[in-house]
Amino acid sequence: MQGKPDKVKKYQEKLNTINSSNDGFVLNGKTWIKQQQNMPHYATMVESMDENVGRVIETLKRLKLEENTIVVFTSDNGGMATNNRTDNIPTSNLPLKAGKGYLYEGGIRVSLVIKFGEKYNGQTCEIPVSGIDYYPTLLDLANIENSKAKDLEGLSLKSALENKILKDRPVFWHYQHYSGGLGGTPSGAVRLGDFKLIEFYEDMSVELYNIKKDISESQNLAKINPEKVEELKTLLHEWRKNVNAKMPYPNPYYSTPN
Repeated sequence: MQGKPDKVKKYQEKLNTINSSNDGFVLNGKTWIKQQQNMPHYATMVESMDENVGRVIETLKRLKLEENTIVVFTSDNGGMATNNRTDNIPTSNLPLKAGKGYLYEGGIRVSLVIKFGEKYNGQTCEIPVSGIDYYPTLLDLANIENSKAKDLEGLSLKSALENKILKDRPVFWHYQHYSGGLGGTPSGAVRLGDFKLIEFYEDMSVELYNIKKDISESQNLAKINPEKVEELKTLLHEWRKNVNAKMPYPNPYYSTPN
């Protein structure tokens, strides 16, 4: 956390005006989950990021390159909102659940803005997309033919940028390791339509959520909707097989702590 001192002071003063009735954390097992924004350095860095994205855009305009430049703003994962310590958790993702190192929405739902001159500027799309979509999108927007494009797993988002219907399809995640002190465990997930299934590789248990109705993933529907569980599990398992996804295996040297 390295915020500019003058901006840090501004956010520290703002924080001092907030009266909180709790310390801002809840404990889940050995993992603390942050419930509020209270780090001036982090807020400062977010503001600085915003300013510098603006500098990039203004420079493109000044050099008359804006109409011929594709700008993509995104992230690899959600904010770090959990840890086994409370002194270094920078952010809260509420109302999203958990954060970096998890396949809950707090870990995988991230910012995505694509700007290409004035033609592709201002449309919104709520259909889930994935990082694997960026490459075919850039090819499509740049009118670049690629003989291997038909074999890409991703989908061009050009139609969404033109405010046209983007076909729905399953989106997959595979996280086959632990997230260290953050508390995340090996797992996989699939999202199709409003539903998302998470499968936890330690015991192969599953959780099912209706993301549209339950953005905070507080109601596990796995027991009351076994048909949807089976549908999504089948999709997830077939996808893992098709892409030859590597699965975790037991550590023969591991012993349970006393």
